[in-house]
Amino acid sequence: MRTRRLSLTSNQFDWLAVSLYFLLVLLGWLNIYAAVYDDELGASIFDFSINSGRQLIWISTSILIILVISIVDFRFYDSFAFIVLGVIVLMLVSVLIFGSEVKGSKSWFGIGNFGIQPSEFAKFATALALAKFLSQPTIKFEKISTQLMSLGIIAVPAALILLQGDTGTAMVFACFIIVLYREGLSPVFFMIGFAFVLLFILTLLVNKLVLIIGLLTLGLLAAALSGRNIKKIGVVIVSTVFMFGFVQSVDFIMNKVLKPHQQKRVMQLIDPNADPLGAGWQVTQSKIAIGSGGLFGKGYLQGTQTKFDFVPDQSTDNIFCTVGEEHGWFGGLILIAAFLALLLRITQLAERQKSKFARVYGYGVASILFFHFAFNIAMTIGLFPVIGIPLPFFSYGGSSLWAFTILLFIFLKLDAHRMQIFTRS
Repeated sequence: MRTRRLSLTSNQFDWLAVSLYFLLVLLGWLNIYAAVYDDELGASIFDFSINSGRQLIWISTSILIILVISIVDFRFYDSFAFIVLGVIVLMLVSVLIFGSEVKGSKSWFGIGNFGIQPSEFAKFATALALAKFLSQPTIKFEKISTQLMSLGIIAVPAALILLQGDTGTAMVFACFIIVLYREGLSPVFFMIGFAFVLLFILTLLVNKLVLIIGLLTLGLLAAALSGRNIKKIGVVIVSTVFMFGFVQSVDFIMNKVLKPHQQKRVMQLIDPNADPLGAGWQVTQSKIAIGSGGLFGKGYLQGTQTKFDFVPDQSTDNIFCTVGEEHGWFGGLILIAAFLALLLRITQLAERQKSKFARVYGYGVASILFFHFAFNIAMTIGLFPVIGIPLPFFSYGGSSLWAFTILLFIFLKLDAHRMQIFTRS
């Protein structure tokens, strides 16, 4: 049966999601200009010598990308999902050899005055490959082998990105745990993950001997409550030993895995006053900028923290500071509401899909955007270490805007054809 290709003029395209996308892109562009605006220079927002002008180029090319996605057959994304991931993995390997190092991360291909970051595109490629794998008729998610294969699809690009020195982007791949949970992963894994994060923090805060004694006490108590159930006692013993090993490995992670600036950021989260003029400077100035905006802000282009460059990377990772300072609590609330509306809409669209491939991919889209949105804002207000991830559709940057645009509009393309797709769900 022949299928009709859809364009952006089709009534089947979800215009609510499209409208929210363009709203966020427009607001991001205006705030990028505010972040680099200088009274004395008075450069136009269209000036290609500043970030807002360059961002306009990326926005224009993103519209072309949307048009291409809208005319490509929807079956392409399912059929070539593994090939797309393979190409991106090859790029991730290549950038380790031929890439340029920026801010301690060798993750960029330099092209004149512009740069392309393959790790940004690895997110949507991983979402496609994971959806393709889990939607195969012979795959049963309850099997351990399936779960391990799923983790492998996620881990390969994440590991390559970690080798590039881009820990923040590598951490984003943890968001796929939400996708696996939707497909049937036990919530026990969330509890285990939370327990190890808590244990990591406690290891940095509490004397190691005291912590080990505490773990041993909890282990003995759990074994006693297990009665004579040999299986439960065995699980308690293995868990306790594993936690001991993890506690001992924290020093190795801090001193050997994390780079010096990353170590300082972790310690800054635990003790905000540890290095206020060094590692804590960015978060401190970020809080000042957001707090100084009050309820309704100082007004567009009136941010003093912004004008005097107190906050590093204010048009990229810390763009939310500009919103807080110039538009206040109310402006920040509107931005958060717009993101939550988009995330809710994507989730609703994912649940109405007729194919498992589209549904899994839809949850991948929602999970990636949620991680970026939540952790970007959390790090600007000091609730999470500064890990250098952009605010989707909002922060300055071509690679991120292109990647997020591709990520979202592939899903909207699949949703537009949901009535033409009939596969096992």
